[in-house]
Amino acid sequence: MPARLDAQLEGLSSSSFALVMATGIVSIGAHLLGVAVVDVALFVVNIAAYATLWALTLLRVARHPRAVLRDLTDHRRGFGFLTIVAGTCVLGSETIVIAHGWVVAQALLIVGAVLWVVLTYTILTALTIKRDKPSLVEGLNGGWLLAVVATQAIAVLIALLSAHWDQPLRLHTNFAALSMWLWGGMLYIWIIALIFYRYTFLPFSPADLAPPYWINMGAMAISTLAGSLLIGNAPDAPFLQSVKPFLEGFTVFYWATGSWWIPMIAILAVWRYGYRRLPFTYDPLYWGAVFPLGMYAVATFRMEQVMPLGFLDFIPHVFFWIALAAWALTFVGMGRSVARALRAPA
Repeated sequence: MPARLDAQLEGLSSSSFALVMATGIVSIGAHLLGVAVVDVALFVVNIAAYATLWALTLLRVARHPRAVLRDLTDHRRGFGFLTIVAGTCVLGSETIVIAHGWVVAQALLIVGAVLWVVLTYTILTALTIKRDKPSLVEGLNGGWLLAVVATQAIAVLIALLSAHWDQPLRLHTNFAALSMWLWGGMLYIWIIALIFYRYTFLPFSPADLAPPYWINMGAMAISTLAGSLLIGNAPDAPFLQSVKPFLEGFTVFYWATGSWWIPMIAILAVWRYGYRRLPFTYDPLYWGAVFPLGMYAVATFRMEQVMPLGFLDFIPHVFFWIALAAWALTFVGMGRSVARALRAPA
């Protein structure tokens, strides 16, 4: 392998599967809103991206195991590996929505669930027991909320698959989806409290406002989506029917919290790029900003389907086109970045 390509492989971002997350949710949004061709085209792109990223990841593990272990136990980069879980489950959901591929989606759920257990507990254990730890300023960022996104992505895929399964499996899987949904919500409360404290009481530079901070909103958007699917599944599970008002209340709570974050993060982005004039160059982490935009559109669409909220109908359309434009710009930036890396001298 040429030295320059091997160096790029060693430095492969732990959050690289955010590309799959972003592409998958924009594809689902296009399908739900009836944007023909775009949904299928992005589905094909996503399959290719998923296969390519797995090949690169496995090659990196084989050639640079120390670099992988270093990232896995790093406070700033460790949670990025959970994009593999979220990307796998989003692709599974996309497979159901676009291609009705129930068998493939089930296989992706198994892969995602196993990886969720292995990665979640490995990362949290490593960060807990490591001797040298960074300060809150150095170690905490919005990427920590990928733990929430990965958990809720599993809840979403289980909720979608449960409609295809017979009883009593349908009942059992809905309970599993509900449990994951509740756990993801609790995890968000823990992490966002630290992030909010980091925002308001500790030094904050433009460089600290990395794109993953958009996951502040994205984690709530995917929680809204999971809650909406559980509300839709309530007729299939008596325990969901008994707590339906709770599901509806918390789903709106998640949606409202995610909505609150949008102006806040937009203002900080203007401060970062406009006032402080940080250069706007491609970074794989930008996929972590595209995903929340697409997820907000899809989550709002699903929520207004299961609750009498038709007055919100314009929001999915507006945010879908914003997400699609953001996806296109980021994809072009990624292509140019790859081309430069291939042309670079050894």
